This record gives sequence, structure tokens and C-alpha cells, in this order.
Amino acid sequence: MTTRVLLNLVHPIFEKSWANQAMLEAIQDLSYVHVNDLYEEYPDFFIDIQREQKLLLDHSLIIFQHPFYWYSSPSLLKEWQDLVLAEGFAYGEGGYQLAGRYWLNAITAGAAKESYTPHGFNHFSTTELLRPFEQTADFCGMKFVEPFVMYEAETISHRAVEKEAQRYRDYIESLAHSLDLFSDINEEEAS
Repeated sequence: MTTRVLLNLVHPIFEKSWANQAMLEAIQDLSYVHVNDLYEEYPDFFIDIQREQKLLLDHSLIIFQHPFYWYSSPSLLKEWQDLVLAEGFAYGEGGYQLAGRYWLNAITAGAAKESYTPHGFNHFSTTELLRPFEQTADFCGMKFVEPFVMYEAETISHRAVEKEAQRYRDYIESLAHSLDLFSDINEEEAS
């Protein structure tokens, strides 16, 4: 069984982000990855809810790749969450249709990793700052996967960005492989 990966790319000025471009380039050739560029699809913020819900149902691992804007995400991702993760679909009566799927935030942060500590200028770890995403995944019955973070995305060298992009690819391949093994084990047990 092949794990199908949906990459929801959420960057309002993607053409200016060489870090996010490198991350996308590193995985877009993987046959099981479907790229959904939300700002390209919805420049007017009018989200096709049914299209987005179908994409979610068609995939096992959902990646939200975005810059870490104000300790969160670009506004279109919030709008997407408010509309797509609706009652009766993602939670509530008739909901939990995403149960068992995996949620991954893949983010680029401008600051160094050390700044995301109690004594750093951000005062909290990225794990702590991503808790609202983790709770959203949990509320929808999804499994929150350890986030991928590229730190210093605006200041590290092109070579360092390329190394980070390769680390991203390796992480996605590893996740897809382990999800396949997990699925295969469940299928064998069901036989």
C-alpha cells in the first residue's frame, strides 16, 4: 500500500521564499505527493470546501508547509481551517472523517533554534507554539506528527538550505515508509 501525501503549501509570497521553494523542490517529484498550493488556488480566499475535503479524504498524511508567521501561519491557513474542518466533517455528529490520518506542520522560521527556548527571545519552544495545530489535529481524530522546522530560513546559506531541504525529503520518505509498514501490518492482521 502506498501512503498518499497531500502537501498543502501555504505561503503568500512563495516566489520570494527560497527556503520554501527548496523544500517543495525536494519532495514534489515523489510519486505519492500531491501539491495543493492554497494561495495559488484561492488568491481571493474563496475556498472550495468540498474540493478541499475530498483532497483530505484521499490522502493519509496531510502536510501544512508554511512560514511561521507570528508564531502561527499565514491567514489563508486559518481561513482554510475555519471552513474546511467543519462540524459534521472533521468533528461532531457525522464528523471525524479524518480520524486516523496524520497531520504534519513543515515550517520555516526566521530565528535560530536557540531563540525558541525559555531563555531565548521567543520564550517558548516551537513545539509549545505549535500546540494549537496539535490540538486541532487531535480534536479531528488525527495523529499529530513531529513537525519539521527549518530554522534561520532567511539567513542561512543556499548550501545550508539545500541540506535542510534534503533533510525534509528524508523525513517525508521515512514517514511515508513507516506509514506504509503500519498499514501493511494492519492489513495482515485483518486477514
